[in-house]
Amino acid sequence: MTKTVVVFHSGYGHTQRLAQFVAEGAKADLIAIDADGNLSDADWATVDAADAIIFGSPTYMGMASWQFKKFADATSKRWFTSAWKDKVAGGFTISASPSGDKLSTIQYFITLAMQNGMIWAGQPALNDGNINRIGSNSGLMAQVGATSPAADIPQGDLDTAKAYGERVAQVAAKLRG
Repeated sequence: MTKTVVVFHSGYGHTQRLAQFVAEGAKADLIAIDADGNLSDADWATVDAADAIIFGSPTYMGMASWQFKKFADATSKRWFTSAWKDKVAGGFTISASPSGDKLSTIQYFITLAMQNGMIWAGQPALNDGNINRIGSNSGLMAQVGATSPAADIPQGDLDTAKAYGERVAQVAAKLRG
């Protein structure tokens, strides 16, 4: 049995809602990065023990939140020992506008994963108008209006989040096999 975790920062609840659907699909533990960009020692231990780690952050000003970047910088301790080598990685983000430069955030996650020797799992779902409506193959992207509550995230984006979580967990299971 493989273990997957979803580690994320959410500023206003939108990323948290997406994270819940990703975690549901992956049957994963949710670990929230706090408002100061920190994890507890117990949360770090959970992340370190996982076979797959799915990163999540809102896209603010074309990049992951500073809280997520603080977490990412702290992974350098894992980098020094290759602690996350060969773990499966994935990532998701949400922004207010259809583009919102979300790809920059996903590429940041991919770079973080590659620096840690991880194996990236992309989004294989074709855009069918509901699933993967934004058309991202690099990871999960979602969109909701700037003044909209998290409850307004389109159901297709939530369905895509669940499917993406399933995908990352399946890749981890195949590799661990």
